[in-house]
Amino acid sequence: MKIKITADSTCDLPPSILQSMNITLVPLHILVGDDSYSDGVDITPEEIFRHVEEGRTCKTAAVNIWEYEQIFAQYSPQYEAVIHLSLGSNFSSSYQNAAAAAGNFANVFVIDTRNLSSGSGHLVYEAAHLAQAGLPAKEIVAKVTEMIPLVNASFVIDRLDYLHKGGRCSGLEAFGANLLQIKPCIEVIDGRMTVGKKYRGKLEHCLLRYVKDRLDGRQDIDYSRIFITHAACPADIVEKVREAIRTYASFTEIIESSAGCTIYTHCGPKTLGILYKQKPGTKKILA
Repeated sequence: MKIKITADSTCDLPPSILQSMNITLVPLHILVGDDSYSDGVDITPEEIFRHVEEGRTCKTAAVNIWEYEQIFAQYSPQYEAVIHLSLGSNFSSSYQNAAAAAGNFANVFVIDTRNLSSGSGHLVYEAAHLAQAGLPAKEIVAKVTEMIPLVNASFVIDRLDYLHKGGRCSGLEAFGANLLQIKPCIEVIDGRMTVGKKYRGKLEHCLLRYVKDRLDGRQDIDYSRIFITHAACPADIVEKVREAIRTYASFTEIIESSAGCTIYTHCGPKTLGILYKQKPGTKKILA
């Protein structure tokens, strides 16, 4: 490959894809009290769960300019170009920092994915495919940028206490949702997170209704690929989600991906989403 693809660790692509497509991740920071860790390097989602259960506060922090400069300085001389895909600029300052660092290199391009998790992962995966096909950097950037509004990203959250601890909902909302078994669907719309449909009941039943709502009867979906991305969801529930996807749609690829530390920090365990692309010229339909 003449083009090097890098991405923020929040893209949540499986290790097999990262290795086979020669994608390098730049880890965000996970802050636990006064300690700082690198996402997926020296802290795992399971450790975050343990910290939260023991009463510690976990937060995330962006990659800084110097760290991006080190990555770009490593790969810029080795390749014709480096294309970095960042976590959405409305979620973090990582994009701004990466863009500032790229200004010191003539052959480094930075794309604001305006998304998170496997929503960004769709774009990273596509960029890597285009790089393997031998397209020039500017053409890859143009094609991937055109895809950004077509990514349909959403998650169902099992418990709201992680959102509460991160300052994204009130304690009363979290308590009420847990008491009433409310599982909100969080969607990425225009680069921002918004609350969609609120499901109620056991997680498995909520997820199956969610899959039906997202896929059944749709004519606007690109069936090339869909991600099932989750944070330590039980294997039997993930398999039922997979079966439900096959019931309503015929995707060429169904890729299971584990959510990384950043998603885990904000959304907590048993969060699950299905993330796919829509056909060009179609508008997102909210659940």
